[in-house]
Amino acid sequence: MRLCLYKKGGKRSSATKIALSAASVSETDTLYAQPRIFSGGFPLVALFVWFEKFIMRLPWQTSPPLIVQIRNIFYTIAMNVLLAMQGAVAQGVLWGIMTVGVFMTFRILNIADMTCDGSFALGGSTCAILIVKGHSPLFALLISFFAGMIAGLATGFLHTKLKIHEILAGILSMIALYSINIRVMGKANTPLLGVTTLMSKLQKASGLSSNQASLVVGVIFCIIFVAALYWFLGTEIGASLRATGNNPRMVRALGVNTDTMKILGLMLSNGLIATSGALVAQSQGYADVGMGTGTIVVGLASIILGEVIFGYFGKFLPFWFTLISVILGSVVYRIIIAIVLQLGLKSTDLKLLTAVIVALALSIPVIKKGFSHTFLRKRESEVKLPKEAVHTRQETVDARKEGANA
Repeated sequence: MRLCLYKKGGKRSSATKIALSAASVSETDTLYAQPRIFSGGFPLVALFVWFEKFIMRLPWQTSPPLIVQIRNIFYTIAMNVLLAMQGAVAQGVLWGIMTVGVFMTFRILNIADMTCDGSFALGGSTCAILIVKGHSPLFALLISFFAGMIAGLATGFLHTKLKIHEILAGILSMIALYSINIRVMGKANTPLLGVTTLMSKLQKASGLSSNQASLVVGVIFCIIFVAALYWFLGTEIGASLRATGNNPRMVRALGVNTDTMKILGLMLSNGLIATSGALVAQSQGYADVGMGTGTIVVGLASIILGEVIFGYFGKFLPFWFTLISVILGSVVYRIIIAIVLQLGLKSTDLKLLTAVIVALALSIPVIKKGFSHTFLRKRESEVKLPKEAVHTRQETVDARKEGANA
């Protein structure tokens, strides 16, 4: 990786050497040129430069050696975190499409669909095997979308026609998809080394790094899917789909088949999830049968983070902002994971961290409600009512009886 931080002929300070060692870049590989928009450090080049100037303004020479050492350690950690955040943002956008799919079942249909763990890996395995066979990456994405829709159709059939509980129906589909994914690939994983993907095409055409190419591709597909969903959910069928999750009895009274709406919602949701899995497989360079493990938890964490952080603005903006806030929640989740990993957390503890994040995010409304009730009680105790305004409970009951008799 190359960093474009300093002009040619610039003097290398001690902070510069720390930055180079933190980024694992040798001094001979460093480009001493003006920052460009498509340089290796974009979009964090300006942040790197600002952080360097901020550190150099501190009184290094007059500080005790221990404080200087602490600052050096802090600087190294901060630079590592900034470098990790770039990849986290790219992965967050790609996984954001999956989060939109989970949002459709969890919030719109009010169904906790467990199929996503299997359909995510189904999209990745289908896309990988098609690309290896020589098909176009876009064609592979399209087939992955339809494969995910078929998985959603199976879950919807089990739930609506065979009357199996929604959670159990999703678990059955998820278990079946594990074997199906191995059948699709013929083995547990399929590498994409040496084949053409959307990311590699964009890298060759524009000179972007792998993270930047993944970010650009993810943003493009997020815009396409958000625009399409915003249009579709505004149609008559889309309104019936949203009403099915809100009040199914009213929808049935209006003559809408709620079973059909649930199947349609599950198909669209798992199609989006499979497409996200296909994009993630192209980005990371392989597809694995276990790549979808924990997808439902990641999706729920991203949804809740997006609602907690950006939910206030969603009250005043159209529904498209709600969809965007879900994607931003996925980005925030990936950034949190990247920062925690850089601070020394073991990768085996990520599931525990995810569970803690979901629990904290779910408890925020309860905590807010508790604080508001405490504040109101305090205000009521401080307010002194006049004596004529204070009535006992029995006096109030007697007054109501007199009014009724009159």
